[in-house]
Amino acid sequence: MGDKAIRSTTQHGEVIGCRDNGTAVFRAIPYAAAPVGALRFEPPAPPAPYGTRDCTQAGPLAPQLPSRLEDVMGPLDLPQSEDCLHLTVWTPGIDRKKRPVVIWLHGGAWQSGGGAPDWYSGEKLASRGDIVVVAPNYRLAALGWLYIPGATANLGLLDQEAAIQWVHDNIAHFGGDPSNITVMGQSAGGSCIAALLNRKPLFRKAILQSASLGRGFRPAAEAAELGRRVLDAAGAATLEDARRLPYQDLLKAQRAPAVLEALKSDEIGRALFCPVVDGDVIAEPVDAVREKMAGHADVLIGYTLNEMAAFPNVRIGEESQRAGEQVFGAPSMAWARQARDQGRSAWAYRFDYAPTARFGACHCIELPFVFDTFKAFGAAPMLAGSQPHDLRRISDTMQRNWISFIRDGAVDWPAYPHIELIK
Repeated sequence: MGDKAIRSTTQHGEVIGCRDNGTAVFRAIPYAAAPVGALRFEPPAPPAPYGTRDCTQAGPLAPQLPSRLEDVMGPLDLPQSEDCLHLTVWTPGIDRKKRPVVIWLHGGAWQSGGGAPDWYSGEKLASRGDIVVVAPNYRLAALGWLYIPGATANLGLLDQEAAIQWVHDNIAHFGGDPSNITVMGQSAGGSCIAALLNRKPLFRKAILQSASLGRGFRPAAEAAELGRRVLDAAGAATLEDARRLPYQDLLKAQRAPAVLEALKSDEIGRALFCPVVDGDVIAEPVDAVREKMAGHADVLIGYTLNEMAAFPNVRIGEESQRAGEQVFGAPSMAWARQARDQGRSAWAYRFDYAPTARFGACHCIELPFVFDTFKAFGAAPMLAGSQPHDLRRISDTMQRNWISFIRDGAVDWPAYPHIELIK
């Protein structure tokens, strides 16, 4: 562990992290027990006490297939394991300074991604903003979002809730303020914020980046049919059978012809797995949730100019622009309007920087600008042709304003209905 080792404590034991360019980082801290064996398909359970735990190395991703956006963002080739309910903490100091905290919920259509990849390193945000950044994994695909009537639904959402609870209970030991938490999510992670606000949120500020609110949550009957087909394709007659399968069998089932055929009936193109209106964890459709919950948090919300261009076989044109407005743009601005009308601060943006004609300002393109992780994104096709001075200028604008919102709930452009064009 060397001279850079640094220690802190949690409710479950001591953790050992390290210094990264002056920022303390603790990787793969368990916020819940490994969801394996009898705990597969069960709500997150508390982690076992661990005495002292080495948190200097990155943990695995949740089990997943390659992202359908790999041709845009680049590959995410990292180890995977069901023992994935970990989070990473970046902090400027292990002290009692009570810094603002932001929790990052990654995107990936509820089927791919993770909190640990260098794409989402919180090191620069933490250092620049004197804030604490936390990035959890949560269960993906069938392991996190399979719906079988009678079983607990939306396990990935409950994982996120458990991670937020862990932050509330432990972050003071990492120099953070549990009373000043912002939750920030992109795409699937942004959509989950709506559902989290409709439960018992421990946060009152939210950043939603390209949340696919226009696709909503899936009705229970449709989700049950898809769940049945996934189990059939994996060779499981019951959920108990599925608990005994290698997780790879559940991943392969996502691509079974019967599953793909069932998806064709979804006219608004939801992902195979997404939040389900099960009547318990999620009680209402997303529009009803938004109308009631937009008043529960100050919000920084926006989307990109050419969202749909990131997806396979989609080109920039009138049809894809209409689809992007329906799925991402219009519902995001409706959220801002309803938040404002219910007395909350609301700030809106659209990301317009388009370095390539092929992808334009596509879904996910703003991510390296928010985190200043261009090196980690490397030769991502969506960034091809970018000029270094543009990357630095736009990243500076976004980080400055995102940090301002996380710290103080405001940015340096006018409140909604103004929409700031970032380009």
